[in-house]
Amino acid sequence: MTSNDPLLQPYQLKHLTLKNRVMSTSHEPAYSEDGMPKERYRLYHAEKAKGGMALTMTAGSAIVSRDSPAAFGNLHVYDDRIVPWLAELADSCHEHDCKVMIQITHLGRRTGWNKADWLPVLSASPVREPAHRAFPKTIEEWDIERIVADYASAAQRCQAAGLDGIEFESYGHLMDGFWSPLTNHRDDEFGGSLDNRLRFTDMVLDAVRAAVGDKFIVGIRMVADEDFENGISKEVGVEIARRLASSGKVDFLNIIRGTIETDASLTKVIPVTGMRSSPHLDFAGEVRAATKFPTFHAARISDVATARHAIATGKLDMVGMTRAHIADPHIIRKVMEGREHEIRPCVGATYCLDRIYEGGEALCVHNAATGREATIPHIIAKSEGPKKKVVVVGAGAGGLEAARVAAERGHQVTVLEASSQAGGQVRLATQNPRRKELIGIIDWRLAELDRLGVEVRYDTWAEKDDVLALSPDVVIVATGGMPQNSPLTEGDNLVTSSWDIMAGSVKPAENVLLYDDNGGHQGMGAAELIANSGSRLELVSPERFFAPEMGGLNHVPYVRAFHEKGVIVTINTRLRSVRREGNQLVAELASDFADGWRAERRVDQVVVEHGTAPLDDLYLSLKPLSKNGGAVDYERLVNGGDIFPARNPEGGFVLFRIGDAVASRNIHAAIYDGIRFGIRI
Repeated sequence: MTSNDPLLQPYQLKHLTLKNRVMSTSHEPAYSEDGMPKERYRLYHAEKAKGGMALTMTAGSAIVSRDSPAAFGNLHVYDDRIVPWLAELADSCHEHDCKVMIQITHLGRRTGWNKADWLPVLSASPVREPAHRAFPKTIEEWDIERIVADYASAAQRCQAAGLDGIEFESYGHLMDGFWSPLTNHRDDEFGGSLDNRLRFTDMVLDAVRAAVGDKFIVGIRMVADEDFENGISKEVGVEIARRLASSGKVDFLNIIRGTIETDASLTKVIPVTGMRSSPHLDFAGEVRAATKFPTFHAARISDVATARHAIATGKLDMVGMTRAHIADPHIIRKVMEGREHEIRPCVGATYCLDRIYEGGEALCVHNAATGREATIPHIIAKSEGPKKKVVVVGAGAGGLEAARVAAERGHQVTVLEASSQAGGQVRLATQNPRRKELIGIIDWRLAELDRLGVEVRYDTWAEKDDVLALSPDVVIVATGGMPQNSPLTEGDNLVTSSWDIMAGSVKPAENVLLYDDNGGHQGMGAAELIANSGSRLELVSPERFFAPEMGGLNHVPYVRAFHEKGVIVTINTRLRSVRREGNQLVAELASDFADGWRAERRVDQVVVEHGTAPLDDLYLSLKPLSKNGGAVDYERLVNGGDIFPARNPEGGFVLFRIGDAVASRNIHAAIYDGIRFGIRI
């Protein structure tokens, strides 16, 4: 059946027919093993191909040279061993008529010298990149010769693997390091005029075209406006785009705006929750209008309506929905099937990227199947066993996920929730107006439960008899936790929890000390609310840098608020005790590093964040009545088999707990618990 939906129209890129207008742009999920895209990498991209997208771009910059060591799991496209792995990935995607390209680069100064082979990093000029802190050497003529050759041989490997094309990365890396006045201070034939600054790019393009010919797609992901004083201006960037478009050497432009050398600047390129959606879409459209050339773009285009608008209005030829597909790899299939309302939303949490930049792998805050396709399905299969009665106690993120998965399995599910609303700590987090989009985590699951016919009973503080009255076969305790204090020598009764601040049950006082002994969004969110209320605030942390459980992109808006509101940040300092003196509180501070060191702060309020203690009374009361005594076989949970050992022949049901009802963790952990236990029922 023919569709008039702009997103579903095919697009002809040279000899390549793309079946629709949606793509996932290049990004590095850090799923590689030894620099190779093995099973985990392949399954991640194959899932998006199954989901209906036309083009998946692999690698957040596969590295072409040894002296461009991986900064965050980058693929090693300089190594011949990569060819069969890329071929297997391409074949898996081609089975679903999804084209596959790869981004290749020399990272230049955007990496560290103390990685891999400990070779010096280099750039057009010796200008340090703040994010990776390396001082680069000035690239020499012999470096240029070998790196140009490395680009060509890397392109040949990609072609040999059966990929449909490549794109060069030219924002924040070596190539555009020559373009920008910020990083190119040369006075030779590679510096000064725009012709000179583009010379290295021309050499690479000529070498690559000589190596792969005209029948292989070659594009460039390029910064067309650094939006930074003395950087590449919009006028110069558009001129570079015009020259590349008219060169006959590239087949598409993938447009970026901004710089990425600091966390603060990176969030302008890759906005997080509370920041503008699609902030550079209009600019990309201007570049397309100026060049009349195939134009791709991605920057927080997270919903179908915006993507459709981008194509319908001619701003883009292909629209990148990259983080959106981390949240739901089946977006296009759902659009095609009239199930657009079932798309799991990207809520902008940017847990995915923050994990990568902190040395982990990409994980979606609320789709635990992404990156775990080998063991966790995106589409939940019906159980082959008998239909069971499942009772879930708690309608936070984990409980709702467990209920959704159990219902998809075909079981009869009832959810009992003590509050009048679902959401738990996610709803608490959204009391910070900047993070209100997180409610999508809850709203999507509630909509799914409604579709699946799951009953949610609110205002029900479930006790043992309430659960037993439902004659359950399985009981899932997802009751979460309650805030707990940091260990203090005295003054437990004088402090206020971060929850009280977030919920609005306690108003911030005039002069506040917030002690964050957890290091995540919980304490930082309370601090932001306190600062924005007009209070004087000192944020104290025992860590050597504050909020270590939160990555750099999410760090940015908090620190912006702290600087604007004059918040004092004190690290390497522990709260020892609190006592009352008159109308004020005296917070005694101590040091882990200097025995006997003490300091005091006189404030009106002390707020403490130290995670949660499990709400486990219900679980403990049900344990003796359960078949498994609450036990879980972790080996089988990971590797397969019956995960609930038979410990009590007289027991009437299987019992387990998830999320913060076990221990203080985070949203993703609760949701991961919900699905990996739920699929085993």
